[in-house]
Amino acid sequence: MSQETWSRTSVPYGRKLLNSALEGARSGQQTFLQGRPLSPFLAESLRHAWKPAAVGLCLSMLGCYSASRHRARRAFAYGLLGGVVGLTTSVVWGSRLLAASVASGALRNIGKVRDQHWLEQHPIDYA
Repeated sequence: MSQETWSRTSVPYGRKLLNSALEGARSGQQTFLQGRPLSPFLAESLRHAWKPAAVGLCLSMLGCYSASRHRARRAFAYGLLGGVVGLTTSVVWGSRLLAASVASGALRNIGKVRDQHWLEQHPIDYA
């Protein structure tokens, strides 16, 4: 199969897969949020994430702190990194149900398009 033949058949199929995945992701998001906007959901997730961020900051700083000035800078850097990791982990954990709904919707639509493509390539003759 030449590059031109492959691109004529595969590019439209890939575009169809991508569009169906995006539509499924949107429908999964709408199903989870039940008509509510996304920004208040994310704001609430961030509001609940400050405690794990503070814990990550403190544990990281305590883990490498010493009396030396050079070590204090390192402790501050690690503390900042620990805070970012704690914040990110908490936000991801808090929005895991939304992410699962979005992924489920996308995968469901991709499966439909793949099944349709397979049936186009392998028609079933009942006669």
